[in-house]
Amino acid sequence: MSRFVVAGLGPSAGLLAICLASGAALAEAPAPAPALARVTLDEAVARALANNPTVAVALAEIDRADALIRQARAASYPALIGNVVYTRLEGDRFSAPGVKVAAQDQIAGNLLLTVPLFAPVAWAQTRHAEDNRRVTEASAADVRRQLAVATARTYLAVVAQHRVITANENARNTAQAHYDYAHTRLVGGIGRSIDEVRAEQELRANEVAVEGAYAGLARVREALGVLVAAEAPIDTREEVALAAPPSLDAALGDARVRRADVKVLESRLAAGEQLVQDDWVYYAPILSAAAAPFFQEGLPLQPHVGWQAQLILALPFYDGGQRAGIARERDALVVEARANLDAAVRQARSDVRAAFDAVVHADRALAAARAAAALARRALELATLAYRAGATSNLEVIDASRASRAADTAAVQAEDLARQGRLDLLAASGRFP
Repeated sequence: MSRFVVAGLGPSAGLLAICLASGAALAEAPAPAPALARVTLDEAVARALANNPTVAVALAEIDRADALIRQARAASYPALIGNVVYTRLEGDRFSAPGVKVAAQDQIAGNLLLTVPLFAPVAWAQTRHAEDNRRVTEASAADVRRQLAVATARTYLAVVAQHRVITANENARNTAQAHYDYAHTRLVGGIGRSIDEVRAEQELRANEVAVEGAYAGLARVREALGVLVAAEAPIDTREEVALAAPPSLDAALGDARVRRADVKVLESRLAAGEQLVQDDWVYYAPILSAAAAPFFQEGLPLQPHVGWQAQLILALPFYDGGQRAGIARERDALVVEARANLDAAVRQARSDVRAAFDAVVHADRALAAARAAAALARRALELATLAYRAGATSNLEVIDASRASRAADTAAVQAEDLARQGRLDLLAASGRFP
C-alpha cells in the first residue's frame, strides 16, 4: 500500500488515500489473460481469405453463375419429353351400327424429341451467361482484395497499439522511479510533500494511459479475430515487412491493369458490348426439328403405333417494339458501364498519387518524430539529473516526462501512418494482396 504524507488537507485526505490505495491493489492483481493465437500478416490475410463469410458468399455467387450458364445452354440442346394420356368416355362410340370409332377406355402415349437446328437466341443467352460468370469472378476477386486490405489495416493497428502500450509503460516506469525517489527523500526528511504528491499524480495518470492502451488493444484484437473468422481475438506474431512500394509511374500503370475493382468494371463493359452485338438474334428465324413416335389404344380407325416428324421454322415479324426497347436499354447500359470504368480508372490513379505523396510525407514525418522522441527522452534525463542535484524542482521532471510520453506516442503514430501509407500505395496500384 502506498504511503501518503498530506498535511492540512482534512478528512478528505484519508478518503483519497483509500481510493488510490484500492486502485493500486487492483492494479497489482490483474485478472489472468487467456492465451491468444498469434499470426503473421501473411497468415492473417490467408486465414481471412479462406474463412471469412464474405468470401464464401462470393464463391457461392460463382457457383450460381455456373448454374445460370447451364440453364441458358439447355435451350440449345435437344429435349425429349414423354406423354401418356388415359381417356374415359361414357361408353363406346359408333359412327354407324357396328362401326366403332372410339372405345370407352382409351390410352395413348408418345415421345417428343425436339432438336434446335438454328437457335441464335439460345446461343446468345449462353454467351451472356458466360459473360456474367466472368463479371462474378472479377467481383469475387475484388471482394477478396477489399477483405485482404481490411485485414492488413487491422493487423497494422494491432502492431501500432502494442507500440503505444510500450511507450505508455515506459512512461509509467519512469514516473514510478521518480515517485520512488521523491517518496524516499520525503521519508528521509530532506524532501517535500508537494514533490511526492506531484510525482504520484503523474504516476497515476500514466497508469490510466496504460490501461486505456490495453483496452484499445483488446478492441483491435477482437476486430482482427472477426476478420479471420476466429472464435477468439487474434494477436500479431512478428514485425510487419511490407513489399517495397513501386515508383509513381509503375504504380499508375499497374492501377489500370491490376486493380480488381477496375477489372470488374472492364468485365461489365465487355459483357454490355457483347449484348449490343447480339441484338440481331432477336430478328433471326428459329429452326428446329421434332420427331414423335406414338402408340394409342381405343381408337379403332387410327393406327396403334406410328411416328411423325416436323421441321418448324419460326419467323418473328412484329413484337410490338420489344426488340427495339431491348436494344435501346443495352445501348444505355454500355454508356453507363463505359462511364463507370472511366471514373474508376481516374479514381484509381488519384488513389495512387495520393498514396504516393502520403508515403513521402509520412516517411519524413516518421524521421522527425523519432528525432523528437529521442530529444524528449534526453530532456527527461537532463531534467531528472537536475532535480536530483537540487538545481530545479520536480515540475520540470514531470513536464519533461509528459513531453517524452507524447513524443513517443507521436513516433508510434508516425510509424503506423508510414506503414499504412505503404499499404495504401500497394493496394491502390493493385499489388496487394
